[in-house]
Amino acid sequence: QVQLVESGGGLVQPGGSLRLSCAASEFTLDYYAIGWFRQAPGKEREGVSCISSSDGSTYYADSVKGRFTISRDNAKNTVYLQMNSLKPEDTAVYYCAADQGYEACVVVTGGDYEYDYWGQGTQVTVSS
Repeated sequence: QVQLVESGGGLVQPGGSLRLSCAASEFTLDYYAIGWFRQAPGKEREGVSCISSSDGSTYYADSVKGRFTISRDNAKNTVYLQMNSLKPEDTAVYYCAADQGYEACVVVTGGDYEYDYWGQGTQVTVSS
């Protein structure tokens, strides 16, 4: 059964860092675009970062640019989201999703795209 599992969330003080992981079972992640999304209470889900399947290009929402870094480790079949300089407004449930579509990363720039596979989410809370 295809499965994505996020981990690495938690409680961190403003200015702190966390690294989220998105691990896959039953399929090879490097054939997929991987998007990281977040949803805060009372807000719509937003795409925050994406790494393409074709050439490994990376994309970031303006709200996280310069603070978050997405990367792949193909040997571990895992995609990471390194989050630095965290702010209270980064508090949300973070999800990773996978899709083989070439345009999957449009979600980071406000486009609509339906991903095939989703993880269960991991909570990130930034608070003092």
